[in-house]
Amino acid sequence: MKKAVRFLVVRVLAITCFVMMLSGCTTKETSTKETGKTGDEIEIGFLIDTLVVERWSKDRDIFVTRANELGAQVNVQNAQGDVSAQKEQMEYLMEQGVDVIVVVPVDAGSLVNEIAAAHKKGIKVVCYDRLATDSNADLYVSFDNETVGSLMVKGAFNKVGKKAKVAIVNGPTSDNNVHLLKSGMMKKIKEYGWEIVDETCIEGWKTELAYEYANNNFDKIKDCNAVICGNDGLAGAVINALAEKRLAGTIAVTGQDADLEACQRIVEGTQTMTVYKDITSLARTAAEEAVTLAKGEDVFYDRTINDGKQDIPYVCVEPVAVDRYNMDDVIVSGGFHLREEVYLNVE
Repeated sequence: MKKAVRFLVVRVLAITCFVMMLSGCTTKETSTKETGKTGDEIEIGFLIDTLVVERWSKDRDIFVTRANELGAQVNVQNAQGDVSAQKEQMEYLMEQGVDVIVVVPVDAGSLVNEIAAAHKKGIKVVCYDRLATDSNADLYVSFDNETVGSLMVKGAFNKVGKKAKVAIVNGPTSDNNVHLLKSGMMKKIKEYGWEIVDETCIEGWKTELAYEYANNNFDKIKDCNAVICGNDGLAGAVINALAEKRLAGTIAVTGQDADLEACQRIVEGTQTMTVYKDITSLARTAAEEAVTLAKGEDVFYDRTINDGKQDIPYVCVEPVAVDRYNMDDVIVSGGFHLREEVYLNVE
């Protein structure tokens, strides 16, 4: 009888210890989850300004692919250039309970309230390639846009030299990058002693408006040695207007983004240069940092940028100037465009 009692006591103690061990494991798992989610639990909202411009489709696809590789799910929303639509989409993503919102702002100053609301819900916000001003976003991932502006002017300088007359066809002032681009442009223009004949900002980066501007101000454009354009779409519109007057290639025209049509124009000789921005690196980095933030971990950054009220972490990717001399090395060898596509009209 005594042996039976001792056996029962030992068995009860063993079961009790086993239960305590299980409880300890459960507590540990809960504690780990509280510090951040695992990859397959993470949901990221990706708010795109528009997919009309060629490059943004690539950004989207690369971002989603990398996030999926890390186990995260991505909800992509396209505002089609509409500020109100983007605000509604951001509210929708907050209602869905995403962990991080990555946004390409339609208007730099339009998301102050929405980003504040996201923060109240514990949702991190990453500005992708365009800064949301006065908003205290958690991270900004972009290129050095002042350098982009400098490279555009330098590329034109290589063709026209000093004592040049120049027109600037930039994007909308609602895009914070436009101000950074102009800052970079003006530093080089001042350095070269160029005369600015005319300057305009194109609403919504709309190519039809750039084409209309070039036609309506052709007397000014034709007297210029160079036209510095905010992106390749605007450059293409200006070149189309010049081509109708049989002047394409006689005036230096520069842009950015390394769109396929721009690369084709460069090897054909109608566009002087473009600025290649390593979208693959940018989009992959943004996806990786978004997952890092969702896990509650610290992101790595080596500089900050002031959004108008405070300095925020800034992950920067350096741009590269591309002309017909390094087209193969940068664009073709890098796999950004196929050689047969770039040289379609010249071979």
